Amino acid sequence: MPSLTLRLYLDPKGRLGPGKVELLEQIAATGSISAAARAMEMSYKRAWDLVEELKDMFGKPVVEAKTGGRHGGGAELTPLGAAIVRQFRDMERAVNEAAAPHIRALQAEADKR
Repeated sequence: MPSLTLRLYLDPKGRLGPGKVELLEQIAATGSISAAARAMEMSYKRAWDLVEELKDMFGKPVVEAKTGGRHGGGAELTPLGAAIVRQFRDMERAVNEAAAPHIRALQAEADKR
């Protein structure tokens, strides 16, 4: 099945793609950067570096650390982090819908071989 991957180059700040967005989704789902990293089979340092890249890209934190307590700390998305996920996934849906007839046509051509 053909697929299309969206990657947004925010000039001159950096790239936003499915990996960083999935990391934010995993942080939201697990409440933890380390658990999100494990779910994506990446190191905690790599996950933290990506969160920092997003902070630098947007000029504000996208993840907020929760202080420890009886059940430990954790992390949650800031309103900006949640907006990034929502906007990227909305854009991804729109691009896929717009491209679907073209993808089908290209796939049909490839199937003729």
